[in-house]
Amino acid sequence: MVDKELYALRDEKEELPKKLEAKEREFEEKKESLLKIEEKYKDLLKQKKDKELQLATKEESIKKLQAQLYTLKTNKEYTAMLVEIEGAKADKSALEDEILAILENVDKVKEEEAKEKEKLSREESVFKEEKKKIEERIKEIEQRIAQLEAQRKIFSAGIDAKILAQYERILKNRQGMALAAVVNYSCQGCFMNVTHQIINEIKMYERLVTCGVCQRILYLEDES
Repeated sequence: MVDKELYALRDEKEELPKKLEAKEREFEEKKESLLKIEEKYKDLLKQKKDKELQLATKEESIKKLQAQLYTLKTNKEYTAMLVEIEGAKADKSALEDEILAILENVDKVKEEEAKEKEKLSREESVFKEEKKKIEERIKEIEQRIAQLEAQRKIFSAGIDAKILAQYERILKNRQGMALAAVVNYSCQGCFMNVTHQIINEIKMYERLVTCGVCQRILYLEDES
């Protein structure tokens, strides 16, 4: 039936943009994951640079302290300076270990970033293909709707205005299914029993006969 197909197509057309929007959100979330990895990588490089500056400062400090050793006049001052130098060297060693640890993390995050970019590239291809299919389907639906609406206009031209209004009202309330066949004394819209009297009234063709339960317009399957 034209109207049943029309309603189904309109529902599909309404749902497809929502489906596309959901897929876009999903893809954007995956892009966010890559951005977080990239930010982590930048942060590690900043940490490395900061530690390297601290290391350079510490090395310069050690050189100055070592140069001062030759200017000291007492053993006590000399011993104190050696202790200070050893402390500075320990700090320098700790900084070097921290830089090595950061470099290891940099390599890991760089590898993680490369894998995520490759994965995202595949995901983007899939997303673009799905988007293309959805957009093409929307165009198909729009074309088919235009065809059906043209057919409907022709079909409804000769129908009595009151009957058409009743039909339209039921159509709206029953989501595109205003008619229901009667098969084996059962309404195929709601599957409730239909009496002999109702069937006789349908056969008389004097008025539109509706189902007492779902309110759809009834017709006999073998006389459709």
